Amino acid sequence: MATPVTDIRTFTADRPWGARDIAEIEGASVRLHWTDQPYKWHVNDGAEVFVVLDGAVDMRWREAGEEKLVRLQTGDFLVADLGDEHVAAPVGEARILVIEKKGSV
Repeated sequence: MATPVTDIRTFTADRPWGARDIAEIEGASVRLHWTDQPYKWHVNDGAEVFVVLDGAVDMRWREAGEEKLVRLQTGDFLVADLGDEHVAAPVGEARILVIEKKGSV
């Protein structure tokens, strides 16, 4: 059954990084997150696709010991591979679609 999601710009959660589960596809979770606070530095146990649906997010990652930064705007995305240390910090409120291995941090 098709599942339309039409409230992306108004979706909120009761806490930063609160999420709505959208789908599970072959062991991957698809979740809509709302946040107005940064996450924590972390390493996923699989690849992660991070799509900004509304707002802007500063994404930082470490590569060969050097910290990198990109500001993702609405419609931009980043793919973090297995082992990539990274952190997301919204600029104000943001809504983000995250696709990752189910149960990943």
